Amino acid sequence: MISPLQPITVAQLNRYARALLEEDYNLRSACVVGEISNFKPHGSGHWYLTLKDESAAMAAVMFRDSNSRLGFLPQNGMRVLVRGRVSLYERDGKFQFYIDDMQPDGLGALYMAYEQLKARLEEEGLFAPERKRPLPPFPQRIGVITSETGAVVRDIINVLNRRFPVAEVILCPVQVQGPGASEQIARAVRLFNKNAAADVLIVGRGGGSLEDLWAFNEEITVRAVANSEIPVISAVGHETDTTLCDFAADLRAPTPSAAAELATPELRIILANLTNYRRNLQAVMLHQVKRQREQLNALMRRRVLQRPEELLFTSRQRLDAAQQRVRDGMRAKLLAEKSRLEHAQAKLSVMNPMQVLSRGYALALKEGVPVASMNQLNPGDILDLRLQDGVCQVVVWAMES
Repeated sequence: MISPLQPITVAQLNRYARALLEEDYNLRSACVVGEISNFKPHGSGHWYLTLKDESAAMAAVMFRDSNSRLGFLPQNGMRVLVRGRVSLYERDGKFQFYIDDMQPDGLGALYMAYEQLKARLEEEGLFAPERKRPLPPFPQRIGVITSETGAVVRDIINVLNRRFPVAEVILCPVQVQGPGASEQIARAVRLFNKNAAADVLIVGRGGGSLEDLWAFNEEITVRAVANSEIPVISAVGHETDTTLCDFAADLRAPTPSAAAELATPELRIILANLTNYRRNLQAVMLHQVKRQREQLNALMRRRVLQRPEELLFTSRQRLDAAQQRVRDGMRAKLLAEKSRLEHAQAKLSVMNPMQVLSRGYALALKEGVPVASMNQLNPGDILDLRLQDGVCQVVVWAMES
């Protein structure tokens, strides 16, 4: 109790006010509707905000262990329904609402979480069209990730067996709803990729509410589908149902049965096309053979093939004429070279010193060098005197100029 005659400290007053608030049964668990403002996520993980309406406002806090269970991130201006208790923060004397749970008012928490995760992953480029890969035209192995019970798996297998029975169907049964479902689906996608166990994957389940389909909106599932090296067809729910896996997959099918049709060609049509191709090929080959035979017959009717010896005669005549031209050319060349040689011999003969010696002249050599001047001689020199028919030695006795 507080006596009006005895002064107390501020801390005592705040503590007393806090005790009164926390003892009030109506304030221990209250639901409040208001608009969020001044939203501040703290580094500790706690959220601090203000709840307000048209005429009032109050401070509020939501601790990390409570807000970690939410599937969405509050935003300023969002109208929410919060449940919690009222107390007083003694240090500041601050009236405060401690939030245990929060739901968007007028908009489901799941849908809010869906929109926020979609916007974040889209900003990362996880849904970009350039990430999409084409499906293999003739898959040999088709992986199916769904529940092993229910009509979905039967519908998929029936369609696959009817359209393309030559393909192997590999079923990886998973939980498609409830706690742990998203982890199982993501693990199955990664397992197929790790072992390269399929050429295309079908991931899906039947229709249901947003809560029923939530495993296909979980971030772990969406990232596993987006990161799959194997092309993925998302076949979740009915045509009007849309999950985040639909955006992340390489192709979205309106129903599981449609996914089976999109994953495979129809063998009956393939066989019919092959039959048509064979007929067309046979017709083209017969036409080519007929045309080539006609060309061969036309060639066989030519005179050169009827009497090939005529072509040989003509070639032989051309060879004889060519040989004659070669012989005539060689003869003319030899005569010309002979005439040129005789002319050169005549010129050399005129210049031959032996011809001069034959007319009575002699060539004097001093030490092998021809004597052309008196200046080269001295009395007593011994000279070689070359005559027409030999060489003799002479001595210079006297010199006259």
